[in-house]
Amino acid sequence: MSSPGRVRIVIVGCGFGGLFAAKALRDTAADVLVIDRNNYHLFQPLLYQVASAALAPADIAQPVRAILRTQRNARVILAEVTGIDLAARSLTASGQRVDYDYLVLAPGAVDNYFGHADWRAFAPGMKDIEEATLIRSRLLRSFERAEIEEDAAARAAELTFVIVGGGPTGVELAGAIKELAVDVIPRDFRRADTRRARVILIEAGDRLLPSMHADSSLRALAQLDELGVEVLLGSRVTRVLAAGVEAGGAFIPSRNVIWAAGVRPAPVIAALGAATGPGGRVAVSADCSLPGHPEVFVIGDAAYLVDARGQTVPGVSQGAMQMGRYVARLLAARISGRAAGAPAAFRYRDLGSMATVGRSRAVVEIGGLRFGGLMAWLAWLALHVTTLIGFRNRAAVFASWIYSYVFFRRGSRLIVRPRPGGDGQPHDHTD
Repeated sequence: MSSPGRVRIVIVGCGFGGLFAAKALRDTAADVLVIDRNNYHLFQPLLYQVASAALAPADIAQPVRAILRTQRNARVILAEVTGIDLAARSLTASGQRVDYDYLVLAPGAVDNYFGHADWRAFAPGMKDIEEATLIRSRLLRSFERAEIEEDAAARAAELTFVIVGGGPTGVELAGAIKELAVDVIPRDFRRADTRRARVILIEAGDRLLPSMHADSSLRALAQLDELGVEVLLGSRVTRVLAAGVEAGGAFIPSRNVIWAAGVRPAPVIAALGAATGPGGRVAVSADCSLPGHPEVFVIGDAAYLVDARGQTVPGVSQGAMQMGRYVARLLAARISGRAAGAPAAFRYRDLGSMATVGRSRAVVEIGGLRFGGLMAWLAWLALHVTTLIGFRNRAAVFASWIYSYVFFRRGSRLIVRPRPGGDGQPHDHTD
């Protein structure tokens, strides 16, 4: 419960936006309530490394309570928000009513199957730990089945891995899976030649990494080609089945199809009934507030905002962090009565973009500077290690990367079997 006379700020979601907003409200005269359906903050940019057996889930996640335990004005509850009553300034979380004075919505995004929700059973996405560990288990099971498969065509299907979507996640995952098959596990198998594994990256557009400069797209394409990844550009997926995927009029037999083709805001955003922009993101005002409701803010992947300089804020981690800090400063000024001290309209500061393609391969854009190769890969490593939450996670990830680089090994190759009676599919968060 809130203390009498104190403002209550409720933050829904503890991704980058929600966490950075909560931490920035540490010294305000307000009670901060953080609600999330998971008890951890997930460093989502490295989730693909869990899926490709490079890192363990605990390396990229940190309990929310541990992160905020020294923040006396913050409280955390584990619940899922199912409804929002804007008029009453309340929301429903796991059946309980929660009132607020200010509401910060940072629920993140879910995979977008563009009207084909049935594809998810055969092509899981990668937005949470459960899905990443499912993908990891499927990959490793395919290598195991290939070891005992007598039929050549069936063995080839087991050793064919298809990633749908040529954005950063798809590019990074394609490179990681190819390196796993070619550099890490060949000596572990006697019959199956994992070096012959096909990794196919399908992109409906005419180039990879569409959010980056065309030079970076070409550089990433060349690096994937060096690894032996097959890239199909201008190929739209029309069917996904248990036996494989149909794209560009051709059917590709595969037991492993992974979806990285797009995202949409978490379902709770639909409860707002607000106007939306591209991808279903809520069109917010210049101060990240919901039009007509200055007490409600939407940030991160769920928000669509064109800032004062005409720049669309991308749905990436740096955008969520900046929005979280901005809204916290705005609320602090309002609560203290210092309206003159409130920040001006939100302005996004582009700190650059980067994507890794594999060992010693990456593409980086910082300002007008664009480069690739080893230096880009080292820059990518440095940024991700320093951005991770918690010293233990930084140390564990750095040690794992050094170990993998020197010894061509990956230490998180566990096959996690589904629970008895389960279907082995990821939980559908889109219901």
